Amino acid sequence: MKSYLAAAIQMTSVPDLEKNLVQAEELIKVAVNQGAELVGLPENFPFLGSESEKLAQAAIIAQKSEKFLQIMAQRHKITILGGGFPVPVDTDKVYNTALLIDSIGSEVARYQKVHLFDVNLPDGNTYRESLTVQPGTQLPPVYASPSLGVMGLSVCYDVRFPELYRHLSDEGADILFVPAAFTAYTGKDHWQVLLQARAIENTCYVIAPAQTGNNYALRQTHGHAMIIDPWGMILADAGEAPGVACANINPSRLQQVRRQMPALKHRVFGR
Repeated sequence: MKSYLAAAIQMTSVPDLEKNLVQAEELIKVAVNQGAELVGLPENFPFLGSESEKLAQAAIIAQKSEKFLQIMAQRHKITILGGGFPVPVDTDKVYNTALLIDSIGSEVARYQKVHLFDVNLPDGNTYRESLTVQPGTQLPPVYASPSLGVMGLSVCYDVRFPELYRHLSDEGADILFVPAAFTAYTGKDHWQVLLQARAIENTCYVIAPAQTGNNYALRQTHGHAMIIDPWGMILADAGEAPGVACANINPSRLQQVRRQMPALKHRVFGR
């Protein structure tokens, strides 16, 4: 693993696949021009609209999203995460799928989101992801890149379930991806602290691409795409506008923190 620049992209995706892919491509170019070799796109990067529209367009969204990720990886010679897009399961459900593509355009990891966002928030909004999304049944994978380190996948609401990240840590993860479309209401109180907790307790870097602003109707997302180091320090924060958060992933910093705070070696219960 070498030292290199990573980017967490922040988007305001809307119910228009083509517009979103154009926006994503522009932000990928910004990241690449800054020197990023690892780039993460947020959950719902190719489409964020009503559930009925998502289902109706799921097949074409899945097809074009996968092709887009392959083209971006090959064109810019980057490893890229598509942080979440619908892949049809049957006629009325999809998997919320995160896909990691390496710099030659090959799929190296795929994860189907297991924790679905079914909540009634105090601001009056109700979310029922399970109405259209089939939960995955497998623990998320890790991918050991020869030069960029061991990467573990997750999606958004997963961040509230620390056992998932402990699994990734046990599998050797150096970097935890948390692509998200966090609601504005929950994000203001929970987003940053949850990301820092996952970084600290697993002594890993966290790369958290995000949605921001008004996506459609009353759907407001929090923003603040971040990269956090293994000590919990925020290295980059994209704020509230579409953009890119870039920071160095440094293996010597990773080793330093794990040496100074070897909590994972002190575990009494578990592996």
